Amino acid sequence: MSSLEDILALTSALIRYRSTDTRPEERDRCAAYIMRWCDAEDIASSRVDNNGVTSLIIGPASKRAPLLFMAHYDVVEGPDALFQPVLSDGVLKGRGSIDDKYAVALSLVLFRDHLRHLRAQGHSQDDMPLQLLITGDEETGGYDGARHALGHVGAEFCIALDGGSPSTVITKEKGIIDCTLTAHGRAAHGARPWLGTNAVECLMADYMALKRLFPGQDDPTDPIHWHRSLNLGIVRAGSAVNQVPDLATAWLDVRYTEHDDPQALFAAMQESIRGELVATRTEPVFHSGETPWIDRLLACAPGASTGFAHGASDARFLSEHGIPGVVWGAEGETSQHGPDEHLLVDSLDTVHKALAAFVRTAGGTA
Repeated sequence: MSSLEDILALTSALIRYRSTDTRPEERDRCAAYIMRWCDAEDIASSRVDNNGVTSLIIGPASKRAPLLFMAHYDVVEGPDALFQPVLSDGVLKGRGSIDDKYAVALSLVLFRDHLRHLRAQGHSQDDMPLQLLITGDEETGGYDGARHALGHVGAEFCIALDGGSPSTVITKEKGIIDCTLTAHGRAAHGARPWLGTNAVECLMADYMALKRLFPGQDDPTDPIHWHRSLNLGIVRAGSAVNQVPDLATAWLDVRYTEHDDPQALFAAMQESIRGELVATRTEPVFHSGETPWIDRLLACAPGASTGFAHGASDARFLSEHGIPGVVWGAEGETSQHGPDEHLLVDSLDTVHKALAAFVRTAGGTA
């Protein structure tokens, strides 16, 4: 089989593992399958375990190489049918087909092929210019996977194969502030609402006040939307339809750019409301950093240019480990996490060829 066929076959095998956060035993089985694949290909691998999450490191024994490719084998939940891969008419469907099991398979096959090339010249895995970091908790934040395991590797440049498209290499992603908004009211019987204060109405008044700090986010004519944004994701209030609720809570998702000061933004949010606002998570903006490796990658990927993403990935942990990097990958037509998650095979072929050339360049064997 060709390398592309190997990647598709391996991706399909990985899709069959229901490796979600709620099924840690399936995550372990998926990680074990990857290690068995490495053993069968005579590739040495090691594992790093942290709080029940297994990350796999594949590369030189020194765990240092010029290049690092990062991918993840965990996925979000879905119906049973999504865990049965279907390849038809140039499209691979299934949970993880684009997020992110294709990238695991792509990384492994690229590593195998270049290692075969080196061995044919009398070299060994210790001479590889590439190492892989394959993690198991990206979908739940990456704290026990990438954030921890990146401390066990060293590289000059990393490609997080978890976003972008063949034509767009992501060099920055927005930062995150997750927070809870709580409003208090006064309970009363639903038949006499004038005797109470509805906490839901208080909550919505606070939410509308917060939205004024995020101008332009609802503008459909803005083609870029590279500005901060606010989303109300969950609301909980009340216990009976005939009762005025005295407590309401909302979970908010704030995304910000390099033009925002997250501490000042959060302080302004607190000052604009009557209720209580508590930050539950703050993540930095991802920026690739200054590195000649980006130009070298673009030279291997004709037609590609740099861009940005509104979402976040494990790439945000690179800067705290001093590793410049980008986010790049194949095309899934924004089907990640959806009922029709899929991978366009032509785009995988494009990325595979570019990365193979890139690795050869890094190894001085182009």
